[in-house]
Amino acid sequence: MQVNKKNMETFGNILNENLWNAKSALFLQGEMAQLTYLSFEKNVEWINQLEEGATIPISYPLGYRADHTPIMSDPKNYTKEELTERYNFLGLNKLPLDSIFQLVTIVESLLNDILRTILIEYPNKISSKKQIEVNCILLSSSIEDAKIFVVDNILNEIAYKSPRDYAIEFEKYTSVNLLENPVFHKYIELKATRDIHIHNAGKANEIYTTKAGVLSRVKSGEYLPVDIPYFLMSYEQGLQLNENLEKELDKIWPSENFRKRKVVNNTIEKEVFIENLLEESTKSKEELTR
Repeated sequence: MQVNKKNMETFGNILNENLWNAKSALFLQGEMAQLTYLSFEKNVEWINQLEEGATIPISYPLGYRADHTPIMSDPKNYTKEELTERYNFLGLNKLPLDSIFQLVTIVESLLNDILRTILIEYPNKISSKKQIEVNCILLSSSIEDAKIFVVDNILNEIAYKSPRDYAIEFEKYTSVNLLENPVFHKYIELKATRDIHIHNAGKANEIYTTKAGVLSRVKSGEYLPVDIPYFLMSYEQGLQLNENLEKELDKIWPSENFRKRKVVNNTIEKEVFIENLLEESTKSKEELTR
């Protein structure tokens, strides 16, 4: 029993590493979005400082030469108003839209990585009725290669399912019910929003309203907005979903690394709380002595 427990903790750490990597990727996406937005703000400040009537010549690449140098366009002269408008579009529209694409990709990859890790470690979770091509066995150099082929085949099949059906498959293999988590339903709406902007130029349709359900933000036929507040809410929801998965998977496959990080975070939170409490107390005393 001791060996099994140790093996489970080792596997728990492996699973938790997937979650930690995804959380790091989410934090990086948040950081990059903020830095990009700040760069837009600085450029707009610089433009506003130019004299009235000034024009700004800018060239952009048209292609790429065989010697690995860009083919640049002739300079285009932008007015202050034109360039400010472009930067506002980049900062307020293009940035949040591109950022939610990244958020969905990170979460999709995380869910698939969790499934792949579990199925490779516990192939007995795969139904004995699962049919595979004979070539899978004949062309595999080892049992391990054949197992990976079967697992990838399963992941490919469920990748095309609706988010709710995907969640059912996810629970079958992990025992984690994503549909019980309100944040996952918000992720479903986020993913539906991503799909609409990729496949339907941002105009909502019945596929979107069906997937998003009561969380639909617009009616079918209306433009589906993506702005900075929506990105920030989606970013927070991605982090919450990650943390929920950490807790749920730790119940099944305990992770020593997860518990260590949890202790560190709780200690930091307590220290911050005490510092804030002391600061407020000091301010109160100063006000009383005035």
